[in-house]
Amino acid sequence: MRYRFNFDIKNQLEYDGLKQNNTQGSKHMANCNINIEQYPGNEITDICSNDYHNSTLNHCAHFVSHIPGFRFGYKCYHQTGKGEISNSANIRVQEVFSKCPEVGKWTDKPSSLLFCMAFVTAAKNVDLKKKKMRNMDRKHVGVFHKGMIYHYSNSRDKVVKQSPTAFSRHYSGTSITVYYGTMPR
Repeated sequence: MRYRFNFDIKNQLEYDGLKQNNTQGSKHMANCNINIEQYPGNEITDICSNDYHNSTLNHCAHFVSHIPGFRFGYKCYHQTGKGEISNSANIRVQEVFSKCPEVGKWTDKPSSLLFCMAFVTAAKNVDLKKKKMRNMDRKHVGVFHKGMIYHYSNSRDKVVKQSPTAFSRHYSGTSITVYYGTMPR
C-alpha cells in the first residue's frame, strides 16, 4: 500500500523547528507549519504505514500522534509488529495528555494558544494538577489549529474538521468537559 503523506520526517522537522524558533516571546507555540488541511476525509490506512488499521479500534490518538510524530509511549508498531518503529506513533489518549507540558480546561485556554491538543471526556476522568487522564473508553483527542479541531472520527472512519463547539458534543452528558494541552515535546 502507498501512503499519501510523508509527515513523519518532514512534519517532525517543521514541528521541531517551530519549538526552537518561537520568536514571539510566548511560552506557547502560536502557529503550526504542518499542512493539517491535507488530512480531512482520509482514513487511517492513508496515514499509518504500520498496518494498525482495524476500523473497530479507536484511532484518535493514533492520528494526532502521526501528525507531528509523537514517538513516546505505546505505539502502533507495538500493536502490530509490522512496518518500522521509526515511523510509529502513540495510540493512547491518556499518554498524549500526560506528555502535554501544560493542560487545563478549554474555557481557560490562553487566547494566544492557536495550536494545541484538544481533549474531551468526563470531568471525573481528569486530574489537572497531576496532568493525568484515567484510561477508560470515553475519551477523545484532536489537534486545534486556526480555530478548528482536526480529529479522527472513529464512527465515520476518517479525519474530520470541526469547530470547538461541535467537538465538545462528541459525548453526551452534563459532566463532559473539553481540555487543552500544549504540544508534547
